[in-house]
Amino acid sequence: MSWQGELSLRYWRDGEATRAHDRHQGPLRVLQALYPEGTGICHHVLVHPPGGIAGGDELQIQVRLEAGTHALITTPGATRFYRSEGATALQQAHLQLQAGARLEWLPLETLAYPGCIADNRVRAELAPGAEMLGWDVLALGLPASGKAFDRGSFHQQLELPGQWLERGRIVAGDRVLLESPLGWAGRRVLATLWFAAGQALAPARRDALLDAARGVVAGHALAPTAGVTAVQPSVLVLRALAPGVETALNLLMQVRAAWRAAAWQLAEEAPRVWRL
Repeated sequence: MSWQGELSLRYWRDGEATRAHDRHQGPLRVLQALYPEGTGICHHVLVHPPGGIAGGDELQIQVRLEAGTHALITTPGATRFYRSEGATALQQAHLQLQAGARLEWLPLETLAYPGCIADNRVRAELAPGAEMLGWDVLALGLPASGKAFDRGSFHQQLELPGQWLERGRIVAGDRVLLESPLGWAGRRVLATLWFAAGQALAPARRDALLDAARGVVAGHALAPTAGVTAVQPSVLVLRALAPGVETALNLLMQVRAAWRAAAWQLAEEAPRVWRL
């Protein structure tokens, strides 16, 4: 049996507060809205009770932030793409931000199980004045369990229309990509973090964000395999290869905190579910 899940989230401004409404079909939903930073920032935890995505499953996520809202969306654990008998497993998120909205899209790691046939897509549309922090951490196989990504494929697409498109297909047998020093260099975790705006960042602000991220990277264990750049005047991207998920997430969390402070003058506030 294949799961078909849909989740729609809408955030709107109520005075100084960000309020939210959710609708869902199938096994995809969010837990109760939390406000650990006050009512201006709504924290949501996205859950999928079946525990993973198998061949033939399709999960659709729609998120809309009205003007002036701020939302943080994360997950309680890894997103797992399981082994498939031939059908593709699809997860697709469509994020829309109106003027002045802020979104932190921070799902925990994605695990590509040996034999999976997966398609994972994120599309974010930002109006002028909107900004977002987002990340993606992809781990191939289950190294901790001794299960290598020795069969299957993973397609990934990260898109900010008209600004940035990151698209690739990873096939288990592609040793040139996975083993070459010009590719994954034998590592099996790829981490991507981005800061994006609906219009070009002021040069001084862009440089301050780059400097903040580079300062963190320089003192981190992943410094030899990590880098950050402005791929467009409105988009900064950090990318790192790592031997394990924990090291990759540690780097992303530190840079996220630095960017939060530099861009929005907000203190670090880790979602409560990360501390469980």
